[in-house]
Amino acid sequence: MIDAISRIRQEVKGRNPLTHCITNPISINKCANAILAVGARPVMAEHPKEVCEIAKTASAVVLNIGNITDARLKSIIKTALLCKKENIPFLYDAVGVACSELRRKYTYKLLRKAAPSVIKGNYSEILALYDESYHASGVDSQKLDVDSISKAVVSLSRKYGTITLASGKTDIVSDGKKLYYMDNGTPQLSQITGTGCVAGALCGCFLSVDDSVLAPITALAMLGVSAEICKSQGQASFEAELFDNLSTLENSCIEKHLKIKEVEL
Repeated sequence: MIDAISRIRQEVKGRNPLTHCITNPISINKCANAILAVGARPVMAEHPKEVCEIAKTASAVVLNIGNITDARLKSIIKTALLCKKENIPFLYDAVGVACSELRRKYTYKLLRKAAPSVIKGNYSEILALYDESYHASGVDSQKLDVDSISKAVVSLSRKYGTITLASGKTDIVSDGKKLYYMDNGTPQLSQITGTGCVAGALCGCFLSVDDSVLAPITALAMLGVSAEICKSQGQASFEAELFDNLSTLENSCIEKHLKIKEVEL
């Protein structure tokens, strides 16, 4: 696994790919800096009249419904359809679908029209896409068991022919053929706004050079290990050290700390 992660990281640094994000404005700055930290280039355009023109020039696209407006919803669906037409890999981050009927119906529509390369969400969001009767309070992940989320992850991957990523204490990733459980990170990540969006942005960078399950695995490995090796205890200093680590992380450090389990289905 470390050889694949090393290869993908090196290819991103070598190609300097453009990653187009229509994302939560609360986390735009963090996402752009994370993309720069791993050697890619960010563009954060979201106006409906320009998104398709810009997306056509990107190597990968990240779509995030964390903070929605009519214009942003219009831009996201237009971009998703463009990506399918032009074979541009893209990630869809289904933020808040467990607590909002608007977001849930919108997401179902998008998935039917243009299934993404990666569907991303926390445990609650992934379960809500799998089980229409499930609802949660707020956008944060609820306490749900790994087995039930694993079932939802595999089901969504097979239904839409995509990769599914469920973020939580244990991150769960599947392409419908294998399941991966990743246990890197620290509770401090949940105290920084937008780290879930950052994970999605990083995944977009790596999708630009490898549209397999290795892209989200590389993203989660980098973010999780970068957080895990932080020594800072304060909120602000932890955030600064996290981004320092993202930009300087050695493959040998990932290999030393990586906690991943692969399960054949």
